[in-house]
Amino acid sequence: MHARSAVVDLYGDHLRHRGWWAPVSAVVALAAEVDVQPAATRTAISRLCAQGWLSARVAHGLRGYAATPRAQDRWQGAHERVYAERPAPWDGRWHVVHVSTGGERRRRDQVARTLEFLGYGRLGGGGWVSPRPNPELAPSLEGLAVGWVAVHGDLEPPQDAARIAARVWDLDGLGADFADFSARLPSVAGAGRLAPGPAYSTRTRLVHEWRRFLFRDPALPPDVLPTSWPGQQARARFLEVAATLSPAAGRHVDHALEVAGTERA
Repeated sequence: MHARSAVVDLYGDHLRHRGWWAPVSAVVALAAEVDVQPAATRTAISRLCAQGWLSARVAHGLRGYAATPRAQDRWQGAHERVYAERPAPWDGRWHVVHVSTGGERRRRDQVARTLEFLGYGRLGGGGWVSPRPNPELAPSLEGLAVGWVAVHGDLEPPQDAARIAARVWDLDGLGADFADFSARLPSVAGAGRLAPGPAYSTRTRLVHEWRRFLFRDPALPPDVLPTSWPGQQARARFLEVAATLSPAAGRHVDHALEVAGTERA
């Protein structure tokens, strides 16, 4: 697990309930629970600050970091997608976006990562498509300083929605990965027996792995998916295990914050 992911997942999954701020020592200690070295965590924090996701702040005499408003919006949106019980309703129309990157390789890669995270699949030639508009699209692309245009409607000429989905997204590979993820989940009974420390590390790793699906799965509507799609079963099992682990994991976070509170800047 990369240091940046450990920090972002901590803020998005736990600190959002606790004021979006934590002492640096608590962030370092909790990242260490998933085998991230302190130096790597501090480097990740510095980079997140430089990129506008975190800001340094002293509170209660402790030096720490708070999620910026931009980060809160992004991580709150990601949290809602991670824990959504089912895909949002679909009106049968597609949201098509065309982005101009000026031919820059680095900019193209940034745009691709951003759009994939927002649930868009590549059409080719600067075109991207999603079953629904994402409210984060405009601020995300404006932050990358690229030109873009979007339309939400029916495709012309009319095309079969299932064929479009199969063309744009690797549904076979994604379905296989969902099935594999589901098979590797711990049992609910086993998750419920874990002590706070192991519950935190187990839940953090599971949430991180599930969050990675956000870059590949735009929560496609059942109308366009293959029969017996394993994604919904994987989602249901993940939510059940994550909910079981949540109380003990939360106690571990509270303990780390309490221990950090005994220190002073």
